[in-house]
Amino acid sequence: MARRCELTGKAVQVGHLVSHSNHKTKCRFLPNLCNVTLQSDALGKRVRLRVTAHALRSVEHRGGLDAFLIKAGEGDLSQTARLLKREIHKKLAETPAAAA
Repeated sequence: MARRCELTGKAVQVGHLVSHSNHKTKCRFLPNLCNVTLQSDALGKRVRLRVTAHALRSVEHRGGLDAFLIKAGEGDLSQTARLLKREIHKKLAETPAAAA
């Protein structure tokens, strides 16, 4: 499994650790990935995703998984998240039509 956030696309970065004597050692900076279960209000089900701690804060800030996915761009999302986004759009599109 790739070390990539399913919601934000944040992945491994490569760089140098620089000592006091300016000696550079190449290293990998890994994202802080967490396996979480998030609740989708529109779909009424739970979804397991592998996301960064930063993405979790962003989801909470935007008001939940549904609001985050609606605003998110397609390029950063994983295949699973894209499918979820499409399902949420379909569900939200048919809900107001049924109520009217």
